Amino acid sequence: METVLPLCGIDEAGRGPIAGPLVMAGVILHAPLVGLNDSKKLTEKKREALYARITENAAYHIVRFSAQQIDDDGISACLAKGLKEIMEVLGEADYLFDGNSTFGVKGLRTQVKADADVPEVSAASILAKVTRDREMVALASTYPQYGFEKHKGYGSAAHIEAIQTHGYSAVHRRSFRLKALQPTLF
Repeated sequence: METVLPLCGIDEAGRGPIAGPLVMAGVILHAPLVGLNDSKKLTEKKREALYARITENAAYHIVRFSAQQIDDDGISACLAKGLKEIMEVLGEADYLFDGNSTFGVKGLRTQVKADADVPEVSAASILAKVTRDREMVALASTYPQYGFEKHKGYGSAAHIEAIQTHGYSAVHRRSFRLKALQPTLF
């Protein structure tokens, strides 16, 4: 008889921001959970409630890469390292990563929009986003001049204006070049 491997959904949050970490999560659900969806389609309150339910009803692993690691190694290398770590920690499973690239990592499948269509990937999306958002809110108290609690490190007009006024902080990704900031800071 063939062994059926559990499905492990993997997703990330923070690939595109100009500040803060990249956070990845892998989730194997132990039971179906109602209300799962792509984290971007849920309210903050709903994501927080689901976060608690997911962590109580799943095997999971969360990986974090700092802005410095992203600058030093590159976003693709960080994504590959995160995928490998999740697979190492969670063990034998059928791995499904949201998107269309494996970043050279063997032993996983990809699916575009899996975060909206596959519960395990939705759960990973929620864990990654809530973890990252919490960190950005915490960073806002250390760096109040940037408004991280509002834009979570994405390149909003207010964020770019804050960088133009205050320069970069230790949590900004200097390797992410923005036309609005050139050549003043480079």
